[in-house]
Amino acid sequence: MSNNLSKNLPNHVGIIMDGNGRWAKMQNKPRLYGHKAGVETIREIVKISSRLGIKALTLYAFSTENWKRPHTEVAGLMGIFSRYLKKEVSELNDNNVKLRIVGDIAPLSQKLKEQIAESEKLTKKNTGLVLNIAVNYGGRSEVLNAVREIAEMVKQGRIHPGDISESTIEENLYTYGLPDPDLVIRTSGEMRLSNFLIWQCAYSELWFTPVLWPDFTEEIFLSALEEFQNRKRRFGGV
Repeated sequence: MSNNLSKNLPNHVGIIMDGNGRWAKMQNKPRLYGHKAGVETIREIVKISSRLGIKALTLYAFSTENWKRPHTEVAGLMGIFSRYLKKEVSELNDNNVKLRIVGDIAPLSQKLKEQIAESEKLTKKNTGLVLNIAVNYGGRSEVLNAVREIAEMVKQGRIHPGDISESTIEENLYTYGLPDPDLVIRTSGEMRLSNFLIWQCAYSELWFTPVLWPDFTEEIFLSALEEFQNRKRRFGGV
């Protein structure tokens, strides 16, 4: 691994954490076993990102499409998320990590919404890694929500249609205030964004690995970061 890993790191890394179910199937275990194993990987990647000084980490935990999964799996995922908040937030706070939940939390249980509010409040003033967990998140619905917010502003006369810019849209996205992802990682061999940060990822570097999320190690993560450092980013220029 390069000795220059601390230089030219991505400010913001997005990760599509894929493969928990397949990993569990390979172990002859139920899918939730894989999701629980995936939480251990989250813990390690958050620690490494914080240690390296990465400014933001966005993890795709539950998409708007995931509601189509069997009820038992959805309920189990929500239970895992609740336990994660209960167990991890104190340590995140001790390590100066700021937690943000990005997505439409309205359909979540009242208990879970209260946990989210408490967790975000506890870590709100932290100045280290910003950890975004995308829950009930969809890139298209995020943009749609932003458009509706802006339309309401126009209706109220607070903004003129001709004044609407990219910045106006960005100010109404869940990730407002954060840099766009420099690097997006997807595990499990799938090579698509699956509705993840579709506005923000316009110029993100994409990195795919066949490794399933529970097997995603520090070494693999550092390999992705090192490859990012060696890429030439032109943002549409020459």
